[in-house]
Amino acid sequence: MSKFRLPGPVPELLTRRASLRNIAEKTGWLALASTICNQRSDAACDFSSNGRMAHFTPPATRMVLLFQHGGPSQIDLFDPKPALRKYAGQPMPGGVEAFFDKQDSSLCTPSPFRFSQHGQSGMEFSELLPHLAGCADDLTMIRSLHTVVNDHEGALRHFQTGKPRVGRPTIGAWLTYALGTRNANLPPYVVLSDPKHDQLDGIRNWSSGFLPPMYQGTPLRSDGEALFNLELPSGVTSRMQRENLLLLETLNREHRTRFSHLSELDARIANNALAGTIGDEVVAAMDISQETAATRQMYGMEHEETGTYSRRCLMARRLLEHGVRFVAVFNDEIMGDPWDTHSDHNARIQKVSRNVDQPSAALITDMRQRGLLEDSIVLWIGEFGRLPVAQGKDGRDHNRHAFTALVSGGGFRPGMVYGSTDDFGYRVTEHPLSIGELHATLLRQFGLEHDKLTFPHQGRQESLTDADITGVKPRLELLV
Repeated sequence: MSKFRLPGPVPELLTRRASLRNIAEKTGWLALASTICNQRSDAACDFSSNGRMAHFTPPATRMVLLFQHGGPSQIDLFDPKPALRKYAGQPMPGGVEAFFDKQDSSLCTPSPFRFSQHGQSGMEFSELLPHLAGCADDLTMIRSLHTVVNDHEGALRHFQTGKPRVGRPTIGAWLTYALGTRNANLPPYVVLSDPKHDQLDGIRNWSSGFLPPMYQGTPLRSDGEALFNLELPSGVTSRMQRENLLLLETLNREHRTRFSHLSELDARIANNALAGTIGDEVVAAMDISQETAATRQMYGMEHEETGTYSRRCLMARRLLEHGVRFVAVFNDEIMGDPWDTHSDHNARIQKVSRNVDQPSAALITDMRQRGLLEDSIVLWIGEFGRLPVAQGKDGRDHNRHAFTALVSGGGFRPGMVYGSTDDFGYRVTEHPLSIGELHATLLRQFGLEHDKLTFPHQGRQESLTDADITGVKPRLELLV
């Protein structure tokens, strides 16, 4: 082993075992490493010198993903189907593919909720989403999405990573890998989920997969202290922590000279260096007490039914303003996976709609008023839709063949309704849009050619869209 010199006295309580344990305890913060990579010359950790920058000047530079776990019912929210009333209580012509097939009634079940047109575009929304309806002219409504799998975890991974299997990077990780940070003092990829409940499929929703660990999402809390595990333990002084971190850096760099192929070491070194400096700026970025009473009221923060979702939407806007590139906002937990309405569908969908409608609309309106929508994308989407037939007595089962998403800003065409479904809202009939095509379109708006954004893995150049296999292309008709 080569010799190295410790950077100063080692605290009496510090041992190598304790140092290594400290490293292990902080692995959840690996993503923070990316925020200081611009300060280092190592090619393995440099965002700007490795040829992955935007391929052309982009319309968008940042994004908020409002992911709607469980599969929102397009039939009850965005895609009115009056023909369903004609067949109410009758068997669905041709039948349907149900996830819980033994519970499938096969009987057509129209939505009980009224639809109306909104804005100059005349975009149709259900009465369940009055606030989002007020944003009609700022939205692109895509009614023709479809996916390849019918279970939650597979469909979640398909949207987040481009394929339904485990171990791939999310779209947020790809954007961070490609474009780096906008503020070297903040994580470029932030995750805001319900602070009181575990997210379905957990950290796979923001994983870096086979990309270096520094590109994974950084979870921050929307309730209580924003940061995890940065308070000093009892009996540990700031001086002891600094010396501990210096020792860890020395040990890690020594290790890296012998194992340069382990990218986790880059993240580990940068993570420890950043840990002592990031706290204040993250706290400031998420401090919604700095907002006016009118802004807080616009997001619905005084209403119990909006839960903590309103806080996360407001925090997302603040994080974008402070230089975070990608913010993923996940739902409040409501009777489990919120939009997964296998039973008591009508009552549950009303409750979830009240939870997300006003905060989602406020985020879009707030960003437009502040000029942020010009170079930011807001995407409101779930993993699939729901069926037009009843599951059991009063539920709706999964539908992978058709669902709806909303996009705002970042060069997407406002006031446009794209694609259509059959008379039952079951299958796409016009302009079908796959998840890969949506990904390719999003990447294009960030100035990235989806088939050129690649990473070597297991003998091939992997990408988000796997264009060599899928052949997908951006849908330019969705764009201004």
